[in-house]
Amino acid sequence: MLNVFSKLPTLAFISVIKVYQIFISPIIPNNCRYTPSCSSYSIEAIKIHGLFQGVWLSSKRILRCHPWGPWGEDPVPRSNKKS
Repeated sequence: MLNVFSKLPTLAFISVIKVYQIFISPIIPNNCRYTPSCSSYSIEAIKIHGLFQGVWLSSKRILRCHPWGPWGEDPVPRSNKKS
């Protein structure tokens, strides 16, 4: 039961991103310069690195995504944790 509550903030944050992908992203022009898109990157970063580190990586990525910035493939860094 405690495990479910500890994952609730992460699930809520990912749900907000999914709502953006489904309802908002289709009506605005595709401006993301990177692959995967910034929203997909954010979800993957949160799943791999956890909520706080994932949001940090996502924020850095979004700040890099502007018309004068670089473009191309920009995957989420892999976790250094041993499973």
